[in-house]
Amino acid sequence: MKVHIQQIPIEGKRYEGEDPNTILDLHENDIQPVSPVRYCLDVGLSDGGLFATGTVGVDVRLQCVNCLESFQYPIRIEDFALQMELHGAETIDLTEPVREDILLALPPHPHCDWNGERACHGVHAAQFSTESSDNDAPNVWGALDQLKIK
Repeated sequence: MKVHIQQIPIEGKRYEGEDPNTILDLHENDIQPVSPVRYCLDVGLSDGGLFATGTVGVDVRLQCVNCLESFQYPIRIEDFALQMELHGAETIDLTEPVREDILLALPPHPHCDWNGERACHGVHAAQFSTESSDNDAPNVWGALDQLKIK
């Protein structure tokens, strides 16, 4: 998304639209953008700098860390904010800051039951206990329990 400095009036300007999801430069198999990157930004100039505030978002297909099924996850950054100094350029490209905020909003451990609309059928930590009351149940801490630390 490029902003032409000369086209921004004193009161600022609103930019709304979509950019192709290829701007995210994602090459992961378990993270796939499925919609364009949408934005609604208020851009203005002040004291030799440019500021932009608003909303950016994209829908992505992720893989659940529990069941390994893919699911759709909306990323919405409602409080996007950017301020940068102007260095004489006529055009400023906001693609990289938008991309960065979206990538930072990706969940580190995605779960398909994130919104409660679906039940994950994968392995849950509650199935493992720290003390095995049943001889068939795995004790995930067994190796650490036998560790002798002085």
